Amino acid sequence: MRHQHGFSLIELLIVVAIILIIAAIAIPNLLQARIAANEASAASSVRTIKTAEFAYSSAYPTIGYATDISNLGGAAPCAGSAASACLLDNALAQSIPGTPGKSGYTFLATGLATVGTFNAAFVVGAAPVAPQASGNRSFCSTDDGVLRIQPAGTSTPVSTAAACMAFPIAQ
Repeated sequence: MRHQHGFSLIELLIVVAIILIIAAIAIPNLLQARIAANEASAASSVRTIKTAEFAYSSAYPTIGYATDISNLGGAAPCAGSAASACLLDNALAQSIPGTPGKSGYTFLATGLATVGTFNAAFVVGAAPVAPQASGNRSFCSTDDGVLRIQPAGTSTPVSTAAACMAFPIAQ
């Protein structure tokens, strides 16, 4: 009688079962790690946008802060102007609601005119594109420079200073 080489069906099923058990343990941890990385990226992006707002205000003192986030970016090659200041990477400047965003988050930066058209204040907001899937928390900052976090993330970034001030301060 000839000896058959290869694996039996039972051996293959056992290997598949072991792989599925390992995947069931590892995948939830990988998803949580991705969410944590997206949230860290969003917090860093809010800080970057906030810094760009301060630089914009210094570069264009007659305007104040940028009217919206697109004024802070600019397509390469970029020649700085009030409409396209080249202070942010254009991928971040174009990560507005309705787009795929950056690292699972969308961003808004709004200059707030207190007198006439001079933007004396601003608010920056970040919200997960898919709450509970791309991120769990929302982030914001105003011209006070303080990063704030809302533990229950919403799908729309804050657009008013009052809404941002209601968020707890990041620790």
